[in-house]
Order: sequence, then C-alpha cells, then structure tokens
Amino acid sequence: MPTRWPATIFGAWMAVLGVAFGLQAALHAPIRLAAGVSAVVAISLGLRRSRPDDVRPWWVLAGAVILSAAGGAAESAPSWITDWLPWLESAGTALLLVAYAVLAVALSGFVDQRTSSSRDRAGLLDALTVTSGVALLIWTFVVGPRIEGSVGTGWTEIAMPVADLLCLGLLVRLATMPGRLVAPGYLLGAGVVALLAADVGRESGFGHLALYTAAGMAALIPSMAELTRPAEEPVAETSNVRLVMLGGAAMVAPTVLLVKMFRDGQFAGLTVVAALSTLMVALVLARMAGIMTSHRQAMSRERALREASAALVSANDSEAVGLAVRTAVAQLIPGDVPHGVVLAITITQSEPQSPEAAVQAAVDRATGTAARLVPTREVDWAVAVRLTQFTKTLRCPMVLKDRPGGDPLVGVLHVAAPTWALLELQRSVEVLAGQVALALERIALGQEVARRNSETYFRTLIQNTADVITIIDEQDRIRYASPSAIGVFGGDPTGARLPEVIHPGERDRLAEVLAAVRGGHQLDQLLDFRARSHRHDEVLLELHCRDLRAEPTVAGLVITMRDVTEQRRLQNELTHQAFHDAMTGLANRVLFNDRLRHAAARSARDGSVIGVLFIDLDDFKIVNDTLGHAVGDQLLIAVAHRIAGALRADDTAARLGGDEFAALVENVNDPGAVEETANRIFAALAEPIVTDAKPLYAAASIGITTTPEGSDADELLRQADLALYVAKGAGKNQWRRYQAHLHTEMVERLELRSALDHAVNEGHFLLHYQPIVDLPTGTAVGFEALVRWHHPKRGIVTPDQFIEVAEESGLVVPMGRWVLEEALRTVAEWRRILPPGQAPYVSVNVSVRQFRESGFVDQVRTALAHTAVPPQALILEITETLLVKDDERIWTDLGVLREMGIRIAIDDFGTGYSSLGYLRQRPIDIIKIDKTFIDDMVTSSQPMALVSGIVSLAQSLGLTVVAEGIESATHREVLVRLGCPLGQGYLFSSPLGPTEVLAWLRSAQPIAV
Repeated sequence: MPTRWPATIFGAWMAVLGVAFGLQAALHAPIRLAAGVSAVVAISLGLRRSRPDDVRPWWVLAGAVILSAAGGAAESAPSWITDWLPWLESAGTALLLVAYAVLAVALSGFVDQRTSSSRDRAGLLDALTVTSGVALLIWTFVVGPRIEGSVGTGWTEIAMPVADLLCLGLLVRLATMPGRLVAPGYLLGAGVVALLAADVGRESGFGHLALYTAAGMAALIPSMAELTRPAEEPVAETSNVRLVMLGGAAMVAPTVLLVKMFRDGQFAGLTVVAALSTLMVALVLARMAGIMTSHRQAMSRERALREASAALVSANDSEAVGLAVRTAVAQLIPGDVPHGVVLAITITQSEPQSPEAAVQAAVDRATGTAARLVPTREVDWAVAVRLTQFTKTLRCPMVLKDRPGGDPLVGVLHVAAPTWALLELQRSVEVLAGQVALALERIALGQEVARRNSETYFRTLIQNTADVITIIDEQDRIRYASPSAIGVFGGDPTGARLPEVIHPGERDRLAEVLAAVRGGHQLDQLLDFRARSHRHDEVLLELHCRDLRAEPTVAGLVITMRDVTEQRRLQNELTHQAFHDAMTGLANRVLFNDRLRHAAARSARDGSVIGVLFIDLDDFKIVNDTLGHAVGDQLLIAVAHRIAGALRADDTAARLGGDEFAALVENVNDPGAVEETANRIFAALAEPIVTDAKPLYAAASIGITTTPEGSDADELLRQADLALYVAKGAGKNQWRRYQAHLHTEMVERLELRSALDHAVNEGHFLLHYQPIVDLPTGTAVGFEALVRWHHPKRGIVTPDQFIEVAEESGLVVPMGRWVLEEALRTVAEWRRILPPGQAPYVSVNVSVRQFRESGFVDQVRTALAHTAVPPQALILEITETLLVKDDERIWTDLGVLREMGIRIAIDDFGTGYSSLGYLRQRPIDIIKIDKTFIDDMVTSSQPMALVSGIVSLAQSLGLTVVAEGIESATHREVLVRLGCPLGQGYLFSSPLGPTEVLAWLRSAQPIAV
C-alpha cells in the first residue's frame, strides 16, 4: 500500500465521524470515544511502521487523545447515565483538563527532541511573545467578556481556552525550531489551532475531533519520525518568518486598543496613544530588519574572507594571488554593484622613482595597512587608466613590519566602486590586504630559498647520481667525469679518451655518433653501447649526447651514460615471457600468430609454401582427472619437447593453451612436406613418456592446412582448426588435411544445430515406441521410447542424424527432459486404458550430460510424481562407455534412482570395450546386447560365443538380457536356445506411435517374419 494511503483512509473515516457528530447530538459520547480510539490505533500503527528514534512523545500524545475522548464522552453522556452516576459529568470535565496538560507535555517532548535539550533563549522568547499576543486577544475578546457576564458561564469555558494557550505556545516554540517543519508538525499545529478555535467558539467537541484527526494522520505519515530527531541546522536568531511573527504579536496591543476605542466610544487620548504605539512598533520592526540585513552581510563577508584566506594559502605565484583577490572582492561586494580591482606589487627596478611616487611610498610605509578613500585621478596613472569609470578608489597599502626582504611596502590594493559601497567595504579590504601581503611574502621567500638552494641541489645531485656524466673535448678526451664513473669503470676516467672505455666493437659506431652531434644532428633516442666494467665483465651503457660547446661554462660535449645491464636483461626476460608459454617454453598464441602473419606475407611475395598444424592431445582430461594435474603437466612438457624436436630449425612450435599445440612449417616446396612433418610428430609421440605416476602414451589428433588452401593467416587458422575437428571426429591418433568440402559440411552442421535449437524451444519432437517382447512367448513386456524430430523441410529425422549435434551443443539436456516427461505421460495413459496387470514399462535413453546437470534425480522423481507412474514402470538406459568412468556423483545418482525402484539398463553392450567385471561394481539391472553381434552370430562363431558369454555372465550376476535388432526368426530361435529372455527388433514391430501401440497390443498379431 502506498505510504500516503493509510493517512488518507484514516482522514476519510474521521470525516465520516465528524459528519455524524454534527447530525446526531444523541451519539456524541460514542462518536467521541470511537474517534479517540481510532486516533490511538492510528498512532500505534504509525509507530510500528515508521519506528521513530523516541516513541515517548507519541505515546504521551496518544494518552492525551484517549483522556480527551474519555472525558468528552463522560461529559456528554446521556441524562439517564448522569442521573444514575451524578459525578460522571464532573469527572469528564476533570479528564478533559488533564488531557490538555498531557497534550502540553507531548508537545514539550517534541520540542525537547527537536532541540536536543540545547538552550535556545531567542526561540523561547519569540514563542512567549507570540503566545502573549494571542493571549491578549483571547483575554480581551473572549475570557474577559465571559467573566464580566459570568451568569450561565461555566468555569471550564474559561479554563479550556487558557489551557489551549499553553499548547499554542509550545506549538509556536516547535515551529520556530531550526530546520524545516515536516508535514506531521503542520498537522499537529492545525489540530491545536482548531481546538483553540472550537474552545473559543464554545464548540469544543468539534475541536477535539479535529485534534484526534490531526494526531492520527500525523502518525501515519512516514515523515513522523522527523519530529523526534534533533534538528541538524544551527539555531538562527533572525529570519523573515520570525520577524513577521514578532511583528504580528507586537501589533496585537495597539490593535486591541484601537478596537476597544472605536467599539466603546472612548476617544479621548486613546487615539494618540494607539497611533504612537503603532508607529513605535513599526519603527522597531524596521530597525530589526536593518540589523538582520547587516548581520547577514557581515556573515557573508566573513565567509568570503575565509575562502580568500584558503585560496591565498594555496597560491604559488602572483597570478594566483591576483585571481584570489578578485574573487574575494566580488564576494565581499553586492553582486549587482559594478567594481574594479587592481593589485599593484612592488618590484625592484634600477631606475629611480619619480618624486611623487617616492613621497606616496613613504606615506604608505608610515600609515601601514590602512585603507583610504581617494579620487581615482590621484592614484598612479597605470592603475587609474583601468579604473577610469569610477570617481573614487579605496587605496590600501600592504605593509609588513620587520620584513626579511627589506622594504616593508609589499604593494597596494586598489578597489574602485560607488562611494557608498566602498565605505561599507573599507574594513574588509584592510583585512584582505593583510592576507595578500602575507601570501606575496611567502611566495617571494619560497622563490628566494629555491633560487639559493638550486646550485647546491644540482651539485649534490650530480655528486650522488648513479648516472655517469662526462664532458669531452674536441679530441674525445674526457675532461670531467662525475664520481659515479668510478663505480662503473673501476676508476676515474678523467684524462682518458672516451673510445678507450667503450668496447672495441662499438668504437666505430661511437665515432659516427660523436661526429653527427658535432655536425648539429640532435639525437632523438638513447643508444646502447657495450663497455668493460671494473670487474672485467661486459656492461651495457645507455648513452645520451648533447653539444654544449657554445656554453661558456661547459665548452664541450656532455655525454650521459647509465648502466642498463640489469634493466635490459629484465626487459628481455619479460619479452620472452610475453611471447612464450611459461610451462613448456614454446611460443605462445601471440608469437605464433605474429610469425604466421609474417610467413603468410613472405609466401604471398615469393610463392613459397607454408603449413599450419593444429595438434590436440586425445583423452588428456582423463590423465588430469585420474593421475592429477602434476602428472598432466609432466606429460605436456614432454609432448612440447617432442613436437619441437620433430620440427626443423626454421619451423615454429607453439602451445596455444591447455593440451592444444600448433606448428608452423615454412619454406617448403610442396604440401606433402607438411604432411611428413605430421608423421614425424606422430613418430615422436609413439614412444612412452615417463612420468612420476607411470609411463604414458600421448595420442594426438592433427589438423593440417597449407597456403594453396588459404591466403592469409586468419584463413589458415580457421582451416587448420576445422581439419582438427574432422580428425577428432574420425578417431584418435591420426591427422586430416583441410579440404574445401569440409567447410560446407561444417556450415551444414551449424545450420542443423541452429534448427535443432529452434526445435527444442518450439517442441518439434515426437516419440515412437518399439516393443520389447518375451522371446519364448512373443508377449510385449515393455517399450523403448525413441525420439524423432519433425523437421519442417526434411520430415521425420531419426536420432542418428542429430543426436551427436545435440550432445555437443548441450541441447540433449532439455531434449532428454522432454522425452522423459512425455514417455511417462504416455505410460500413464496406457495404464489408464489397459487392464490391470497388462500395462508395459517404458525404457528411456539418458545422456551422460543429463547426469552432469545438478538436480537430475529430483527431475525424475518430480516427473514420476506428476504422472502417478510407479518407479517400477520406468527403465533408464545409459551408454556402455559410462561403465569405465570414475565420476562417483553419477553412480551415486544412479544408486539413488535404483533405490527408488527404477531399473538401470546398459545400452549397446559390447561396443564400448568395457570390462565385464564392471558389471559387478555398478548398479545395473539390464544388459542390452548391440545389434551388430546379433546380426553376425548366425554366420560367425566369435559373435555367437560372445553373445553366449554375455547371456551366461548376466544370468550368473542376476541381470536381465535384452537382445537388440532381431530381424529374423533364426535370430530369435538361437537367442531362445541360448537363454536370452527378452528382445526387440523389426521381427516383432517397427517403432509405433502412442495410439498405434494400443492397437498393436489389442490385435495380438503373430510375430512378423
């Protein structure tokens, strides 16, 4: 609910009660009680929602409301109750008066929280003044007349307005707090004012209802918490609002006097008194307004001087000082007043001053920093021409007594503006001039210290610098060498010729450089030269040369030399690391791509052939997972060395990342040489690699491409990658060369993947079911769910055409989820239609990627629960290759599914080269013998022996055997004779739709032959 709606609803409810209060006099007592209770509930709700820092004032306010409601209800009780309880009306009146006192306590609590118990004497006096003015009005026109006409007037009618005055005073005190009064404060003020007006008009019931409404709405507004938080603004003794309040309060007395005078007809003397008192009050208010304006201006000037002081402290030259002065004067003077500022700084000059200037300077030194208002034409002409639009100028010398620099006159600050503005600005300009003088003196002293220390600084720098600074003459003889030369050369080279300290192999190049510099050529870069150190080893010096023969203090060539031996070594190491693999030392992807681009460019120029080989290790992840990453790193290093050893010196071996390598073969005559390189790599990897765990064989797949197939580096990289993909798909430990048709096949594969993705999202799949029958009897015991893709152009697509793409892309996960749920829905429908006991089970193929997704077990459990299919009616088929995997999480999930009652089957058993011993270690219930063994067992003894062995082993392990692909009665007879219990194939039926399954089950047709 929006934050304002509770207050709006409460206000509407109280308005309804107010209308009822005005129309039904007999219901005054219950209405007042209902209104008071509603207000207390609203306050409680507001406290729970907004959570103010201090809830005590609000609970006191709630107490005042409930006391007022109870007192009002008792005072206006029906006569039959007051006749029975004659003291009830007096008690109600007492409760009303107590409620006023409690209301005053609540308001004082808000005042105390807003002020944080700080002393604000001015605010208290302002509140008393306003309250006194209102009290005078009420006393004169309400209480006084009631006392004079006391016949028929109760004392409560006099006491209640007086109590209202106390609350009004506290309300005014709350309103004069620093900071903005929030909406709840205005609502409470409106309630108290309405209560006062109602008490004056002898309609206190409506006033109390208004107070209840104001209290409840104030509590329901979210900003109610601000009323109990200390004000974050300082106490302001003067403001326009306070001036208006005090003016209104001060005008009460003369207003009352005038009203009494004209109403009672007493004119003698009172007219003059009233007029003069009014005039005096107006004059006092005008004076207060002037004082407030002056106070604000003084505070503004003080702030401007503080900001100027901060700017002058950070100024580091005379221009920054001038900018700070102009900014400060613009803030000191009113914004719409034109003005001009000129800061004249004393400078040392060789020419003597004019007599007038000398006299003026003497007067300035004598008067000190004191501003004088002078005609603009009397100031120095260089200043006057910039201030000609003004007739008067405030001239303030800047004098520092006992100035270390000598002359105490630092300069003169000139400010021109209208005369009245300059008179107000005089004292501020004097303060500003003193700050400017100190800033200029600080800058001058800093410059002098820097100037005096510069020579010492540079002497110290040269004496201690690690660079060797030398001066050589026209015969290349070292005339001066800095002390650091001893640490580099082992002695002072002064007097020796510069070529003598340089390596003999660098002397010719040094002579060329020196001749070029003497000829006027400027060296744009630093040059490296070899030299012999004092330890007789070779060092590398970075040399810079400048021709300073024209400088009288130098008169020679300045040669600066720096020992950069370690720096260059580190740079070379970093460069090597940036372009080489840290583990194997081979080139990395960046260096390989760079060399490939250069080789491709040379090939385009001279027509030579280059080849690119992408090498990827087969099953490297198994090594990492089973033997650890340390053994995997040993394998990678050994493979890198063997690949590099199989290449020529001109070729480049690189590690692209992980178990991916590449080779660049250059300068060959025909593409066949590149293929020979691949064969050499295979031969190098054929020998076992010794690791800490055990000897390993590194099998690799290689993709090859050459420049006849591609022209630039990017195209060659794409082609080699595509060829590697084809080599991976063709099997392990072989290479494939890029062929143009591969690109078309890859595009078709990508299009198939895109269409498959769309089919998964749109649900373009359907399920067919192939019967699994009891071989001796031919009775169907179950059905295998086979997914089909309803392609918009190709029609029905079988899984062998798209399941591999689904596995690679991960789309098999959502597809498998749909197959599972759809198969279970179909089985549920069969179980509803078929007689009890005849409902078959359903077998669903599950991908390994589905097991790797978290939550697969929960997914199966949820699907069974939604379809109400028992777990015994579901079989999950997994591939045989899963038997050899050591992923314990998958086998744990299979164990959980098996405990639920779901049976697990191994599909295509016999094709994955798994050991039969794995069957004892895994949670398996069913073995499905692959069709290839069934096809050959009649014509070959080896498949027959294998099928017989599988059936016998399964029977000994308590496993069920299903023979796949039975297409002839001979196959069925042999399998029955071997003891195979179940089978499926086209001999019994082709895959059927869900409704066709029901028809097939009911037809009881004989087995197809």
